[in-house]
Amino acid sequence: MSRIVGEHVIVVGAGMGGLAAAKALSAHFDRVTVLERDLLPLDATPRQGTPQARHLHALLAGGLVALNELLPGFETELEQAGAIRLTPQSLRMERPGFDPYPQRDLGLSWLSMSRPMLEFVTRQGVGRQKNIELLGGCRVVEFLALPSGSAVSGVRYETSDGKANTIVADLVVDASGRGVMTLAALESMGFPKTEETEIGIDMAYSTAIFEQPVDAPPAWKGVIVLPAAPRDNRGAFLSPIENNRWIVSVGANHGDAPPGDMEGFLEFAKSLRTSTIYDAIKDAKPIGPIIRFLLPSSVRRRFETVQSFPNGLLPIGDAISRFNPVFGQGMSVAAQEAVILDRLLRARAAQTDPLDGLAAVFFAEIQGVLETPWGIATSDFIYPNTRGERPANFEQRMQFNLGLVRLGAQDPSIHKLMIEVNHLLKPQGALRAPEISERVAKLMATPA
Repeated sequence: MSRIVGEHVIVVGAGMGGLAAAKALSAHFDRVTVLERDLLPLDATPRQGTPQARHLHALLAGGLVALNELLPGFETELEQAGAIRLTPQSLRMERPGFDPYPQRDLGLSWLSMSRPMLEFVTRQGVGRQKNIELLGGCRVVEFLALPSGSAVSGVRYETSDGKANTIVADLVVDASGRGVMTLAALESMGFPKTEETEIGIDMAYSTAIFEQPVDAPPAWKGVIVLPAAPRDNRGAFLSPIENNRWIVSVGANHGDAPPGDMEGFLEFAKSLRTSTIYDAIKDAKPIGPIIRFLLPSSVRRRFETVQSFPNGLLPIGDAISRFNPVFGQGMSVAAQEAVILDRLLRARAAQTDPLDGLAAVFFAEIQGVLETPWGIATSDFIYPNTRGERPANFEQRMQFNLGLVRLGAQDPSIHKLMIEVNHLLKPQGALRAPEISERVAKLMATPA
């Protein structure tokens, strides 16, 4: 049983990051209040203010492990709600030179479902915690600071009927996604502008949902088509979701935006490097409209560089780092950060003031979580138009990755390690172990 470190904590945002943070915090505070600008659905439907929720979202295996730690039995609840279990054997991965990449039983699995269903099941689990209050229709407009400017003391918010309210708290957690209010609060308190690292990708994608045909291919449950970068930038994902449906996202970067009509969507799918997804959906029945979305860049805010970060304030999830959605890392990273927050508060509970300097320690602890997804995100520099500072050793890294892909096709143990890294179960550095580097170098010295 964890010692209570505070009376009241406010979490801004009831997306996956906010829900995971609220559950983590509930063991350490008497009360947890979650303020969400959208009205919270009573079923698995998208929240009004989150158009991206209709797109394909991945809960990676690392994120599933984290949420299972925060919400025991969570994985079972997802499957009972209709989530589909995927494995490396049931996923057809088409990548240049390997169409498909070997489909193997590697003892790994994860779940596929719609984002609204994932949020709904999570919201139900979090809502069962008696000291958590979920309030929808509450738009936070400002973080409140002490007159001294040393700490955040609460928030001001407006309800859906326009009523203004102010509440105080020992800690305000910004899980709003964009992190705009954290940046505004720091500026109003006299802090210099927070350093940011950006990878400009202008990633555009369109998503459609189809009824899964009765004669769906038996050889796979899902498909990923990777482009032959840098000469080709079009890729796609097909994944099964609840109620016997497929969700399909097609996308490209740097201005090559897929259309928003079904005819154009199918033509875009037909233009992919392989025809697997097009062949699967060309005669399938679409459900609902096509949804489009654009992400200009991956962003990493360097809050760890802020000197004397104010007490009472803690950004989390996308407020710290937002990644190219193609890699499906955002929700899983936020869940892993929530687990770290829980462990930190347990470790600091015996201190005189456990919340004093919490943010600085949290930022330091999550760097290991951020290292792998951000390292993967830098692969977008393979496209010449990508904006930002390309890593100095980028070409060598890309050559190493090509060799690693070849080695993984030959060796199931390397294949498994690659998936464990991509699913945030192991750090990216595990792929750079000396014995693996030696094998990759030897393989690259021989003709493909």
